Amino acid sequence: MATAYYLAKNHGVGSVAVLERGWIGGGNTGRNTTVIRSNYFFPASAAFYDLSLRLYESLGRELNFNIMFSQRGMLILACNRHQVETSRRVLNAMQLNGVDAEWLEPEQVYAKEPLLSRTGRFPILGAVNQPRAGTARHDAVAWGYARAADALGVEIIQQCEVTGFVRNGSAVCGVRTNRGQILADKVCVSVAGHSSQLAAMAGLTLPVTSMSLQAFVSEPLKPVLNTVTLSPSTGTYVSQTDKGEIVVGGGLDLYPSYAQRGNFGTVEKITTGLLEMFPALSRVRLMRQWAGVVDIVKDSSPILGESPVRNLYFNCGFGTGGFKAIPAGGFTMAHTLATGQPHELIRPFSLERFASGRLIDESGASGIAH
Repeated sequence: MATAYYLAKNHGVGSVAVLERGWIGGGNTGRNTTVIRSNYFFPASAAFYDLSLRLYESLGRELNFNIMFSQRGMLILACNRHQVETSRRVLNAMQLNGVDAEWLEPEQVYAKEPLLSRTGRFPILGAVNQPRAGTARHDAVAWGYARAADALGVEIIQQCEVTGFVRNGSAVCGVRTNRGQILADKVCVSVAGHSSQLAAMAGLTLPVTSMSLQAFVSEPLKPVLNTVTLSPSTGTYVSQTDKGEIVVGGGLDLYPSYAQRGNFGTVEKITTGLLEMFPALSRVRLMRQWAGVVDIVKDSSPILGESPVRNLYFNCGFGTGGFKAIPAGGFTMAHTLATGQPHELIRPFSLERFASGRLIDESGASGIAH
């Protein structure tokens, strides 16, 4: 939807259609934990995600739609000497990359999050804070882009499943759907965890594995959390919504799956981590649990740009972090589709890197709170 919006707005492309198998916001956009950040290690990643963060900062005004963007900051806790050393390296890299970052001593951490445990198994020795990070309302982002794209003439077709590609020799020239055939000069696939399935329809094999990622939300509480807080030691991250719900997430279910449901082992692991961090929440009731299907790439970096099949483009591989990349992903892919040349920020993320060996291994920056 973001790609379609920027195609129409920035490049004046008048014939754009978004095909959605279900309904707008019914996929991963409505199934994530809404964290927005740019605290990445490598320059290519930092530049891309910081563009996305900058676009988010003005997105509500641009779309004339309240996306409820809250720049409350994100803490990454350090609970042992090794994590302190690693965190200092990440902090230095962020500052060299021009990303806002600061080191907080333990008492400064507790001043921001007074409910953090002071006596648990994982003593807090400090934290890296990105003050401009935060959260937004996922449905508002999806429908803000949808409304703005529709006003610019973009066709939004829901309940329209792509079943194959129309070919003209070696090139794609359209798609086949359950509602008929649609011809197009260029086709961009932005389907997150189902990217490999769409690629297979074009005879491609992507270096992508689909897995489920679970998250949970509690009953509403009065405001008790001030930031997004991640603990690498517990593998858990947590924030509080404007409605007062505690949102909790953790690591992947580490097996291939297309299931939008969870399992008790992950529930137990993540809630145990939550209580190690915030024991005061022990009697809070969980209200909902869900999972999203995410597209995991070996180097934890996305795949953006043209594929080996002419006129077929992919915007995928964001793993568990596609929500924070929505504006930049749409902005750069719109440029790429409209001009025929990859946007400078996404050149490092092409499929060619897997042949050249120029991988961008961001597993440390994106392994938990993607």
